[in-house]
Amino acid sequence: MIVVLKDNPDQKQLDNLVSWLKSMGLDIHFSQGQSATIMGLVGDTAAVDMDLINSLDIVETVKRVQEPYKNVNRKFHPEDTVVEIAGGIKIGGGNFQVIAGPCSVESEDQICLVAREVKTAGARLLRGGAFKPRTSPYAFQGMRAEGIDLLMEAKEKTGLPIVTEVMDISQLPLFENVDVIQVGARNMQNFELLKEVGHLNKPILLKRGLANTLQELLMSAEYIMAGGNEKVILCERGIRTFETATRNTLDLAAIPLLKTMTHLPIVVDPSHATGIASLVKPMAMAATAAGADGLMIEVHNNPSAALCDGAQSLTPEAFADVMEAVNLIRPLAYKG
Repeated sequence: MIVVLKDNPDQKQLDNLVSWLKSMGLDIHFSQGQSATIMGLVGDTAAVDMDLINSLDIVETVKRVQEPYKNVNRKFHPEDTVVEIAGGIKIGGGNFQVIAGPCSVESEDQICLVAREVKTAGARLLRGGAFKPRTSPYAFQGMRAEGIDLLMEAKEKTGLPIVTEVMDISQLPLFENVDVIQVGARNMQNFELLKEVGHLNKPILLKRGLANTLQELLMSAEYIMAGGNEKVILCERGIRTFETATRNTLDLAAIPLLKTMTHLPIVVDPSHATGIASLVKPMAMAATAAGADGLMIEVHNNPSAALCDGAQSLTPEAFADVMEAVNLIRPLAYKG
């Protein structure tokens, strides 16, 4: 349920209204928009008398929200959320960021070299997998804790905040100094993990599952926000369809659709979406033009020798070319 307040509501009446609603077991979320103040009521609102609330002098209107997601709903929060990351980096609300780096951390030389190259090209955050979910149990599973240590070294040398994926609740203590924790596609509906990261005061990059709807993605984000963590970034990384020419099918329509459904920032990963390095540039440009708040791109100093996903990884030179193209499109894509 949404309660839209009139301008400059009487504070005593507002306090009384809030106290009454909380006594019914409801959580209250305030959102200050450009033209109105909105109270979002989260919980079982079936017994709430809409007509009674609507009759109050301080209330402009009352609406029931049909969607099952509340905290992430743009109706609750009309303005874009801006997620702040370490170093003053912001994403959302017109703040566009590129996250780049290798699929897997393989060595100190590799991650530090790639970090320097992507920073020079304009990336503001460094990605790198320490724990790797792989379809085959015989494939490289990542350097694990040592991989996080190497990411921290690359951060110290370049100043780039780091983004890396957590696989299990038991690993979270290792992520204390990680700037953005990624919840991958395979864990999008790992609800216990979502609840746990919901208790953190740290940005969470939530990837869409391989075969999940947009509503399911938003419900997973709702799990995180329901725990108190409002620093959620959504990531479209392609979904599984009947098409086999690409690794996945990049759902570009999800970007403008999500913009109407939620206030959360939306990043697009063209590397996992296509699985083909030559397609990353056009899809990165398309995603930027469609209104994405950022990109997540895999970059490796020697893709042909990469231990993971070399076919979709760009060389540093190719990444710099993508950044030039994206920077030309950005001013046209965002109109404020």
